[in-house]
Amino acid sequence: MSKQASKKADAKPATEVLVGENKKARFHYEILERYEAGLSLVGTEVKVLRQGQLSLDEAYARFDGSELWLVGATIPEYSHGNLQNHEPKRKRKLLMHARELKKLKDKSQIKGLTIVPLRVYFGTRGFAKITLGVGKGRKLHDKREHLKTKDAKREIRDA
Repeated sequence: MSKQASKKADAKPATEVLVGENKKARFHYEILERYEAGLSLVGTEVKVLRQGQLSLDEAYARFDGSELWLVGATIPEYSHGNLQNHEPKRKRKLLMHARELKKLKDKSQIKGLTIVPLRVYFGTRGFAKITLGVGKGRKLHDKREHLKTKDAKREIRDA
């Protein structure tokens, strides 16, 4: 067997590792479209994400000029960090192709639509990725209806 073939055999299987999920977003918003973006992080942020510590509860994405930023996501400070430790609630740049950014910017300018982060994970190549959803806010009666249909589906599945 050649060296390249043995290296491929020793490599880890290509799977995604989920870091955090924003379950409230699916309840508060009706997700119309999904996009995948990369996260621009500093070293200690990556270490904390590998430990699975992340909060997307108050997070949202916002355009600043032609760049997309993740605002309000909390990645706590690294316990063994020193002077190079990061700020927990800093803005983080989201990395996407220009055509996707343009599409997303057009969607975000429509009244009533919001860009919300749905989940953060490490992709198959080991890079931190985020799934963004373009969502329309639900009214209180819509939320109740959503819960009713969810319960009905659960009962049908269990029966």
